[in-house]
Amino acid sequence: MNASAPVPAAPPAAAAGAPEKDRTRFLAVLSAVLFVPAAVLAGVLTLASYQASRCLTYGEQCSPGLPGWVFWAGAGVAAAGLVTALAASAARVRKVAFAAQVLAECTALLVILSHA
Repeated sequence: MNASAPVPAAPPAAAAGAPEKDRTRFLAVLSAVLFVPAAVLAGVLTLASYQASRCLTYGEQCSPGLPGWVFWAGAGVAAAGLVTALAASAARVRKVAFAAQVLAECTALLVILSHA
């Protein structure tokens, strides 16, 4: 008698050379959803600074920061990156669009933080 149990066959998805599942669409949506709380947090951090609170309270030491169109451009490019990452069929295009989206979101957040 054979005392060892037979080895089960590997599932087809776990076979060597199987393509990895692309999570770019999920990450793009997650990044877009997390952008709103990040923008609120950046605004709170900006208002918590000494210079911003002095500007808000007394109208002194107000710095112009970056122009507002930079924020809107960053938000627009991020939205275009999100749409492209969701709509593109090629994985490489989705990854490039996701990278552009994250970079544009970071730019928009830095614009908010520059008003401190």
